[in-house]
Amino acid sequence: MEIRQLEYFVTVAEERHFTRAAQRLHVAQSGLSASIRTLERELGAELFIRSTRNVDLTDAGRALLVEARHTLNDLAAAREAVAAVQGLLSGRLVVGTLQCLGALSVPDLLARFHQEHPGVEIRLRQGGSHELLAQVRAGDMDVAIVSVPPAGESAGVVLTPLSSEPMVLACGPKHHLAEREQVGLADLKDESFVDFHPGWITRDVTDHALAGARIERRVALEVNDVHSLLDFVGAGLGIALVPHSFTGKQTRARFVPLQAPVPVWQTAVAVAAGRRCSAAAQALLRDPTLRWPAQGGTGARSGGPGRLGEPGVTARTA
Repeated sequence: MEIRQLEYFVTVAEERHFTRAAQRLHVAQSGLSASIRTLERELGAELFIRSTRNVDLTDAGRALLVEARHTLNDLAAAREAVAAVQGLLSGRLVVGTLQCLGALSVPDLLARFHQEHPGVEIRLRQGGSHELLAQVRAGDMDVAIVSVPPAGESAGVVLTPLSSEPMVLACGPKHHLAEREQVGLADLKDESFVDFHPGWITRDVTDHALAGARIERRVALEVNDVHSLLDFVGAGLGIALVPHSFTGKQTRARFVPLQAPVPVWQTAVAVAAGRRCSAAAQALLRDPTLRWPAQGGTGARSGGPGRLGEPGVTARTA
């Protein structure tokens, strides 16, 4: 039995699909399938129930998955221990982030990390929070800075709160609400909205707030980035509810505070639950701007006390 076989086996078990597993591993599907068949012959047991749509673990496969994960985690820890003795970090660090973070400068964060650990290759991916969290769960991303998902949608990750800020109204300079000192959610009835596509948690916060105010809204324009949203709003093509940090952007849009109850946008640092963080990820998490608990820096096999995503911890305030 080889380490690579275990890596292939765990990936297929997580993806429940040979094609997706091969894509994630960047290997040919035929080679992946052959490796799994060889492993099954060596163990004398079938590990997967195969169908045309997906694969499921057999009882033997479920038993092996637990031990395979422990073995791979222990192997990673051994490599990291040697690297620590040598005083050097190497390898790859994959970081995910949202487009706009008022409480944190990602370029400054990564610049500090690169200066301290020049041997680590940094990969950065931007996207919506649901997409980033899916990559963290799948093991394709080490650390992600995300919007806090609604309660019940944080399974498989450990979230540590990073920031919390109020939502504000964004509207065009000639909009009838632009000169108001404050607006209530009821004032937004019958307005046309610009918003992010479904799947962006910023949109979830707006949907939740307006549904709580019993307002059915019409989203006329859907966009994939912050600058486009503000451009359309500034041009008078709709209004939006956005985090307060957006007010620092160069834009024609006007921003108006909301009356209580004010919806809140939260961000958090996410790592996978049940997996040991790599040495590079641990080093990044030690940066004080990420506010990662000291006891959490060694990994996320057990989620530390008071962290979002754990039982009894609220994962959303709006």
